[in-house]
Amino acid sequence: MRFRLDTALTGMAVCATVGLLLWPQARDAGAMLLAQDDPVALADARVSAALRHDPDMLAKQTEAALTDQDADLARSFVDLAEARGVKLPDDLAQRVNDAVAADASASNVAKRFATGFVTGNADDLATLSGTVAGDLFVFGDIRDAVREGKHLVSGEETDHLILGLAAAGLAVTAATYVSAGGAAPVRAGLTLVKDARKAGRIGEGLTAWTARSARGMVDGPVLKEAMANASVFRPGQTVAAIKTAFRTEKAGDIVRLAKDVGRVGEKAGTRGALDTLRIAQGPKDVARVSKLAAAKGGQTRAIIKLFGRGAVVLATGAFQLGMWLFWGLWMLIGLVISIKATTERLTWSLLQRSKARRITRELAERQDILLQNMAARSSGSPPALAPAFAQG
Repeated sequence: MRFRLDTALTGMAVCATVGLLLWPQARDAGAMLLAQDDPVALADARVSAALRHDPDMLAKQTEAALTDQDADLARSFVDLAEARGVKLPDDLAQRVNDAVAADASASNVAKRFATGFVTGNADDLATLSGTVAGDLFVFGDIRDAVREGKHLVSGEETDHLILGLAAAGLAVTAATYVSAGGAAPVRAGLTLVKDARKAGRIGEGLTAWTARSARGMVDGPVLKEAMANASVFRPGQTVAAIKTAFRTEKAGDIVRLAKDVGRVGEKAGTRGALDTLRIAQGPKDVARVSKLAAAKGGQTRAIIKLFGRGAVVLATGAFQLGMWLFWGLWMLIGLVISIKATTERLTWSLLQRSKARRITRELAERQDILLQNMAARSSGSPPALAPAFAQG
């Protein structure tokens, strides 16, 4: 009996100790699994788990962003720290403010705007503004469409995605003018996708998807005929020719993607949108980041920097999270079983001891009665009755 009781107590101690060690991981795993369909809740669960593991994480990341001269990312980490109630060193916060102010100086903004307008490459708000301005004046889209269209006509390697985005951009630009800017997020999104494609910043999965979607957007034979007299120096004629080759009905998926990218850009900034295109494996990932950006705003870039695609999608690691949760639950079940077994064996032991004490007491009483009877016989007195007979 002692061995069985010791075994139950040992099992209870082991399950309790291992359970306490597993509890943080199991708790975080459960929170992430429950939030896997909600990108905002999933991101919150991941940030909470990371901060519990390393409370100084945000300060380290902010310092690293400043070292890389990325003031926008540093500002995003400061926003995330403020939202999570994490106190950053005062000198670090001041350095971030100084870096952001220097980055937003008038001379810097003007220079980057001109660079974006001329080259069509965007990596921040200023260069994106220049790029979008160039596309709104159809200069950028005509430039890209004529270049890729000439490649197509001459049989050279053609980037169908750039060609399709440029053609879609020409159609959307007209809608932007008609709606007085109502289609601006789509226009900005198309520009960002096009720029990310040129710079090789789109993830492999999203690249494959956009390439497939873009191939059906332009009628090749019609475009070849249109390209015969196309030129950036004849924008009106060139736009009309390219638009005849553009299949509006095939552009729905790309336009939806561009709208989500534009929304990310509005809430999280240009670099946040470019980071999104880099980690996304498909349009659903971009849509999830769009929801995250709508809720988190400037914090979005920091969250993507920390967790990549895992910030909004619970894909890789789901099995590992499930195992943490499984072992946590198993230890809890083991603890309950051990407590039950220990309680049963302690109760049985107490009952046995109580029974033994009662029997010992009865035997002692009987022995006393026997001695009294023996004494009574020797003295001629009536014998004493046993307790049971006396009660009867």
